[in-house]
Amino acid sequence: MIRTVLLTTVAAVLMSGPVMAQSADAASEARARRILERTPLIDGHNDLPWALRQNHGNDPHAVDLTTNLDASTLLHTDIPRLRAGGMGGQFWSVYVPATLAPPDAAVATFEQIDTVKRLVAAYPDVFELATTADDIQRIHRRGRIASLIGMEGGYSIDDSLGLLREFHDSGARYITLTHSRTTTWADSATDAPKWGGLSPFGEDVVREMNRLGMMVDLSHVSEETMLDAMRVSDAPVIFSHSSARAVTAHPRNVPDSVLRLMAEDGGVVMVTFVPGFVSETVRTWNSARSAEDARLKSLNPGDPAAVTAGLVAWAAAHPEPVATIADVVAHIQHIRDTAGIDHVGLGGDYDGVDSLPVGLEGVDAYPRLLAALMANGWSESDIRKLAGENVLRVMRAVESVAAGKRGERPGLAVNAPAG
Repeated sequence: MIRTVLLTTVAAVLMSGPVMAQSADAASEARARRILERTPLIDGHNDLPWALRQNHGNDPHAVDLTTNLDASTLLHTDIPRLRAGGMGGQFWSVYVPATLAPPDAAVATFEQIDTVKRLVAAYPDVFELATTADDIQRIHRRGRIASLIGMEGGYSIDDSLGLLREFHDSGARYITLTHSRTTTWADSATDAPKWGGLSPFGEDVVREMNRLGMMVDLSHVSEETMLDAMRVSDAPVIFSHSSARAVTAHPRNVPDSVLRLMAEDGGVVMVTFVPGFVSETVRTWNSARSAEDARLKSLNPGDPAAVTAGLVAWAAAHPEPVATIADVVAHIQHIRDTAGIDHVGLGGDYDGVDSLPVGLEGVDAYPRLLAALMANGWSESDIRKLAGENVLRVMRAVESVAAGKRGERPGLAVNAPAG
């Protein structure tokens, strides 16, 4: 009898521990997938086109995206994992480096747009190009993944509103105004300011984007540029892949002063998964490593081997920390609490980073993230807004503003050379 009671007690303890937790997690993820069958999950930023350019000869056929490529190519994205993740709409980033001269950046960006179109053409039963909110919903209902184009770095327009219009005609539906460097018309979050936000030509760019129906993306820009763009834009803005500065003090993240304006603006902040942007511990480690790198270079000029050896020794003494899915949940929750449930979305930055938070290692992880939020009390309505409804609403608002400006003449402004 005692043995029977003991075994029953042990079984109860086991069932209330990891086994039950795993069962509950699986049930929550299944519930998340059911939600995504009706509401398209729309991710704001994926760098697969750049990964194809850098590592696979810019050829969508160079890797078999119909198989799970995690172990073989280190890609975060492939079709089985997109399907497992419930992806309904993906903004493919047509990023090119800020170090390129603007004319070269323009050419490379058009090539990246071509890569997205060739990617879609290579898998027509999976992907379909989209340029509107209605396109996304129509494509999602057909069981395909709506593929949208987002430009990362305003330097690609080479100070030309005419070129901006050509990018729009080629399918681009947002432009991240800067990347890591301040441009000839907008200040970056990670470079010395030149304009105190937007220059007069930068304001003209925002107005022309409104007229065309291109979303103004404020990831990577300075706080002053955020505020200027929100002031000038007649349409809501987006942050395609940014997190909350109050949680992780990286300048790439959105400060509370801007988050509190999002309800009035109507825009959406799409939370990114980049470890240095979501974990304060990782951010401070990265800063310390950068400082050590600079110190070693000053001590060993012209001796990169010594610098490398020094960094290896430093890293051995200071193990790199990791971010987790809980860190991302904290950012999503903070943006919801500060900006409101109508102003938060998802922008993972898959294939644009070397590492990812534990639990979010690939594009199949979205149901896991949504399940974690449901465990924190998020309702099905909340999940639908986060997953895609907020982005669809913003897209429709941007399209409505453009429709109202249909009779306006195209902007003619040309940027004056920087002094």
